[in-house]
Amino acid sequence: MVDKSEKFNLLVRLGYAARGLVYILLGYLALTTAGSASGGPEASFDMLQEIPLGSAVLYVTAVGLMAYAIYKLIAAVGDVEHKGIDAKGIAQRVGYFASGLAHTLLAWTAFQFAQGDKRSPDGDGGGRAASSLLSWDLGAAVLGLIGIALVIGAAFQARSAFTANFMRTVGANAPAAICWIGRIGHASRAVVFLVMGWSLIRSGWLHSGGAAKGLGGALMSLRENVALYTVVALGLLMFGVFSLIVARFRIIPDVNRRDLRPSLR
Repeated sequence: MVDKSEKFNLLVRLGYAARGLVYILLGYLALTTAGSASGGPEASFDMLQEIPLGSAVLYVTAVGLMAYAIYKLIAAVGDVEHKGIDAKGIAQRVGYFASGLAHTLLAWTAFQFAQGDKRSPDGDGGGRAASSLLSWDLGAAVLGLIGIALVIGAAFQARSAFTANFMRTVGANAPAAICWIGRIGHASRAVVFLVMGWSLIRSGWLHSGGAAKGLGGALMSLRENVALYTVVALGLLMFGVFSLIVARFRIIPDVNRRDLRPSLR
Protein backbone atom coordinates (compact mmCIF):
# COMPACT_ATOMS: atom_id res chain seq x y z
CA MET A 1 0.00 0.00 0.00
CA VAL A 2 1.49 3.35 -1.08
CA ASP A 3 0.83 6.17 1.40
CA LYS A 4 0.08 9.77 0.42
CA SER A 5 3.68 10.88 0.99
CA GLU A 6 5.02 8.19 -1.34
CA LYS A 7 2.44 9.10 -3.96
CA PHE A 8 3.52 12.73 -3.76
CA ASN A 9 7.17 11.68 -4.08
CA LEU A 10 6.28 9.72 -7.22
CA LEU A 11 4.58 12.81 -8.66
CA VAL A 12 7.61 14.99 -7.87
CA ARG A 13 9.87 12.45 -9.58
CA LEU A 14 7.55 12.59 -12.56
CA GLY A 15 7.99 16.37 -12.43
CA TYR A 16 11.78 16.12 -12.66
CA ALA A 17 11.36 13.71 -15.58
CA ALA A 18 8.97 16.13 -17.31
CA ARG A 19 11.46 18.98 -16.81
CA GLY A 20 14.13 16.76 -18.32
CA LEU A 21 11.99 15.96 -21.35
CA VAL A 22 11.37 19.67 -22.04
CA TYR A 23 15.09 20.53 -21.85
CA ILE A 24 16.14 17.56 -23.97
CA LEU A 25 13.69 18.53 -26.70
CA LEU A 26 14.69 22.21 -26.51
CA GLY A 27 18.38 21.32 -26.82
CA TYR A 28 17.59 18.94 -29.69
CA LEU A 29 15.58 21.61 -31.52
CA ALA A 30 18.38 24.14 -31.06
CA LEU A 31 20.94 21.75 -32.53
CA THR A 32 18.88 20.41 -35.43
CA THR A 33 16.27 23.01 -36.42
CA ALA A 34 17.59 26.14 -34.78
CA GLY A 35 14.70 28.44 -35.72
CA SER A 36 12.19 26.20 -33.97
CA ALA A 37 13.99 26.62 -30.65
CA SER A 38 12.97 30.31 -30.59
CA GLY A 39 9.58 29.15 -29.32
CA GLY A 40 11.20 27.98 -26.06
CA PRO A 41 9.41 25.23 -24.10
CA GLU A 42 6.31 25.75 -26.24
CA ALA A 43 8.32 24.47 -29.21
CA SER A 44 9.00 21.28 -27.23
CA PHE A 45 5.27 20.87 -26.53
CA ASP A 46 4.52 21.47 -30.20
CA MET A 47 6.96 18.72 -31.12
CA LEU A 48 5.31 16.33 -28.66
CA GLN A 49 1.91 17.19 -30.10
CA GLU A 50 2.97 15.71 -33.45
CA ILE A 51 4.11 12.27 -32.22
CA PRO A 52 1.84 9.22 -31.81
CA LEU A 53 -0.02 9.42 -28.48
CA GLY A 54 1.36 12.96 -28.20
CA SER A 55 -1.70 14.25 -26.32
CA ALA A 56 -1.34 11.53 -23.69
CA VAL A 57 2.36 12.34 -23.25
CA LEU A 58 1.48 16.04 -22.91
CA TYR A 59 -1.14 15.33 -20.26
CA VAL A 60 1.41 13.32 -18.26
CA THR A 61 3.98 16.11 -18.78
CA ALA A 62 1.49 18.71 -17.54
CA VAL A 63 0.76 16.67 -14.39
CA GLY A 64 4.47 16.20 -13.75
CA LEU A 65 5.31 19.88 -14.22
CA MET A 66 2.47 20.85 -11.89
CA ALA A 67 3.72 18.43 -9.22
CA TYR A 68 7.22 19.87 -9.59
CA ALA A 69 5.80 23.40 -9.29
CA ILE A 70 3.87 22.52 -6.13
CA TYR A 71 6.99 21.00 -4.59
CA LYS A 72 9.02 24.15 -5.34
CA LEU A 73 6.30 26.36 -3.83
CA ILE A 74 6.22 24.20 -0.70
CA ALA A 75 10.04 24.37 -0.52
CA ALA A 76 9.82 28.17 -0.70
CA VAL A 77 7.05 28.59 1.89
CA GLY A 78 7.73 25.70 4.28
CA ASP A 79 11.53 25.51 3.89
CA VAL A 80 11.47 21.71 3.59
CA GLU A 81 15.01 21.85 2.19
CA HIS A 82 16.23 23.79 5.25
CA LYS A 83 17.71 26.83 3.52
CA GLY A 84 17.05 29.05 6.54
CA ILE A 85 16.36 32.77 6.78
CA ASP A 86 19.78 34.33 6.21
CA ALA A 87 20.32 36.33 3.02
CA LYS A 88 21.49 33.32 1.04
CA GLY A 89 18.64 31.12 2.27
CA ILE A 90 15.98 33.72 1.52
CA ALA A 91 17.43 34.24 -1.97
CA GLN A 92 17.28 30.51 -2.66
CA ARG A 93 13.71 30.27 -1.36
CA VAL A 94 12.65 33.22 -3.50
CA GLY A 95 14.20 31.34 -6.41
CA TYR A 96 12.15 28.26 -5.51
CA PHE A 97 9.00 30.40 -5.46
CA ALA A 98 9.80 31.89 -8.87
CA SER A 99 10.50 28.40 -10.21
CA GLY A 100 7.17 27.22 -8.84
CA LEU A 101 5.30 29.99 -10.62
CA ALA A 102 7.22 29.44 -13.86
CA HIS A 103 6.54 25.71 -13.88
CA THR A 104 2.88 26.31 -13.06
CA LEU A 105 2.67 28.34 -16.27
CA LEU A 106 4.56 25.61 -18.14
CA ALA A 107 2.14 22.98 -16.82
CA TRP A 108 -0.83 25.05 -17.98
CA THR A 109 0.76 25.51 -21.42
CA ALA A 110 1.41 21.77 -21.73
CA PHE A 111 -2.22 21.12 -20.76
CA GLN A 112 -3.40 23.54 -23.48
CA PHE A 113 -1.28 21.74 -26.07
CA ALA A 114 -2.64 18.39 -24.87
CA GLN A 115 -6.18 19.65 -25.47
CA GLY A 116 -5.22 20.89 -28.92
CA ASP A 117 -5.95 24.52 -27.96
CA LYS A 118 -2.44 25.56 -29.07
CA ARG A 119 -1.40 24.05 -32.37
CA SER A 120 2.02 25.66 -32.71
CA PRO A 121 4.33 27.94 -30.75
CA ASP A 122 3.93 31.57 -31.74
CA GLY A 123 7.33 33.07 -31.03
CA ASP A 124 8.96 33.22 -27.62
CA GLY A 125 6.27 32.70 -24.95
CA GLY A 126 8.41 34.21 -22.21
CA GLY A 127 9.09 37.28 -24.32
CA ARG A 128 5.39 37.72 -25.08
CA ALA A 129 4.53 37.49 -21.39
CA ALA A 130 7.15 40.15 -20.59
CA SER A 131 5.78 42.43 -23.30
CA SER A 132 2.28 42.07 -21.87
CA LEU A 133 3.59 42.90 -18.41
CA LEU A 134 5.03 46.17 -19.72
CA SER A 135 1.49 47.36 -20.48
CA TRP A 136 0.65 47.36 -16.75
CA ASP A 137 1.12 50.47 -14.61
CA LEU A 138 3.86 48.88 -12.52
CA GLY A 139 4.85 46.39 -15.20
CA ALA A 140 8.25 47.91 -15.93
CA ALA A 141 9.24 47.84 -12.26
CA VAL A 142 8.09 44.24 -11.87
CA LEU A 143 9.88 43.22 -15.06
CA GLY A 144 13.13 44.71 -13.79
CA LEU A 145 12.77 42.87 -10.48
CA ILE A 146 12.19 39.59 -12.32
CA GLY A 147 15.30 40.37 -14.34
CA ILE A 148 17.31 40.88 -11.15
CA ALA A 149 15.97 37.57 -9.80
CA LEU A 150 17.07 35.79 -12.99
CA VAL A 151 20.56 37.30 -12.78
CA ILE A 152 20.78 36.08 -9.17
CA GLY A 153 19.49 32.72 -10.36
CA ALA A 154 22.24 32.68 -12.99
CA ALA A 155 24.80 33.24 -10.23
CA PHE A 156 23.40 30.30 -8.25
CA GLN A 157 23.44 28.11 -11.37
CA ALA A 158 27.07 29.06 -12.03
CA ARG A 159 27.94 28.33 -8.40
CA SER A 160 26.29 24.92 -8.68
CA ALA A 161 28.27 24.22 -11.85
CA PHE A 162 31.51 25.08 -10.02
CA THR A 163 30.87 23.39 -6.65
CA ALA A 164 28.50 20.56 -7.75
CA ASN A 165 26.52 21.25 -4.55
CA PHE A 166 23.45 19.74 -6.22
CA MET A 167 24.99 16.34 -5.44
CA ARG A 168 23.94 16.79 -1.80
CA THR A 169 20.38 15.95 -2.79
CA VAL A 170 21.28 13.04 -5.07
CA GLY A 171 21.36 9.49 -3.69
CA ALA A 172 24.73 7.78 -3.28
CA ASN A 173 23.75 5.01 -5.72
CA ALA A 174 23.36 7.44 -8.65
CA PRO A 175 25.70 6.98 -11.66
CA ALA A 176 29.05 8.72 -11.15
CA ALA A 177 28.67 10.58 -14.45
CA ILE A 178 25.72 12.57 -13.08
CA CYS A 179 28.13 15.03 -11.43
CA TRP A 180 29.74 16.22 -14.66
CA ILE A 181 26.49 16.03 -16.60
CA GLY A 182 24.92 18.25 -13.95
CA ARG A 183 27.83 20.68 -13.95
CA ILE A 184 27.63 21.16 -17.72
CA GLY A 185 23.85 21.54 -17.57
CA HIS A 186 23.92 24.11 -14.76
CA ALA A 187 26.63 26.12 -16.50
CA SER A 188 24.50 26.31 -19.65
CA ARG A 189 21.45 27.37 -17.65
CA ALA A 190 23.56 30.08 -16.01
CA VAL A 191 24.35 31.57 -19.43
CA VAL A 192 20.71 31.47 -20.56
CA PHE A 193 19.38 32.88 -17.26
CA LEU A 194 21.91 35.72 -17.45
CA VAL A 195 20.81 36.64 -20.99
CA MET A 196 17.14 36.46 -19.98
CA GLY A 197 17.67 38.54 -16.85
CA TRP A 198 19.69 41.24 -18.58
CA SER A 199 17.10 41.50 -21.38
CA LEU A 200 14.31 42.01 -18.80
CA ILE A 201 16.32 44.63 -16.91
CA ARG A 202 17.01 46.48 -20.17
CA SER A 203 13.36 46.35 -21.23
CA GLY A 204 11.91 47.21 -17.84
CA TRP A 205 14.34 49.71 -16.35
CA LEU A 206 16.78 50.94 -18.98
CA HIS A 207 14.32 51.36 -21.88
CA SER A 208 17.09 50.46 -24.29
CA GLY A 209 14.71 49.09 -26.87
CA GLY A 210 15.95 45.51 -26.62
CA ALA A 211 13.18 42.92 -26.67
CA ALA A 212 12.56 40.97 -23.48
CA LYS A 213 13.59 37.34 -23.94
CA GLY A 214 12.24 34.08 -22.64
CA LEU A 215 14.18 30.81 -22.59
CA GLY A 216 13.99 30.26 -26.34
CA GLY A 217 14.78 33.86 -27.20
CA ALA A 218 17.77 33.91 -24.87
CA LEU A 219 19.14 30.76 -26.48
CA MET A 220 18.62 32.09 -30.00
CA SER A 221 20.36 35.37 -29.16
CA LEU A 222 23.60 33.40 -28.84
CA ARG A 223 23.53 32.20 -32.45
CA GLU A 224 26.00 34.82 -33.68
CA ASN A 225 28.67 33.02 -31.67
CA VAL A 226 28.32 29.57 -33.21
CA ALA A 227 30.67 27.85 -30.77
CA LEU A 228 28.97 29.32 -27.69
CA TYR A 229 25.50 28.61 -29.10
CA THR A 230 26.40 24.97 -29.79
CA VAL A 231 27.96 24.46 -26.36
CA VAL A 232 24.97 26.03 -24.56
CA ALA A 233 22.46 24.03 -26.64
CA LEU A 234 24.34 20.83 -25.84
CA GLY A 235 24.45 21.89 -22.20
CA LEU A 236 20.69 22.37 -22.05
CA LEU A 237 20.26 18.93 -23.56
CA MET A 238 22.63 17.60 -20.89
CA PHE A 239 20.60 19.37 -18.21
CA GLY A 240 17.60 17.45 -19.50
CA VAL A 241 19.51 14.18 -19.17
CA PHE A 242 20.60 15.26 -15.68
CA SER A 243 16.95 15.92 -14.74
CA LEU A 244 15.92 12.45 -15.94
CA ILE A 245 18.61 10.83 -13.78
CA VAL A 246 17.66 13.03 -10.83
CA ALA A 247 14.04 11.91 -11.26
CA ARG A 248 15.21 8.48 -10.15
CA PHE A 249 17.85 9.33 -7.55
CA ARG A 250 16.74 12.69 -6.04
CA ILE A 251 16.43 12.70 -2.24
CA ILE A 252 12.99 14.25 -1.67
CA PRO A 253 12.25 15.47 1.88
CA ASP A 254 9.01 14.33 3.49
CA VAL A 255 6.24 16.90 3.12
CA ASN A 256 3.32 17.20 5.54
CA ARG A 257 0.59 19.69 6.33
CA ARG A 258 2.84 21.77 8.57
CA ASP A 259 5.03 22.48 5.55
CA LEU A 260 2.13 24.31 3.90
CA ARG A 261 2.48 27.10 6.48
CA PRO A 262 5.19 29.75 6.10
CA SER A 263 8.32 28.75 7.97
CA LEU A 264 10.74 31.40 9.24
CA ARG A 265 12.75 29.10 11.50
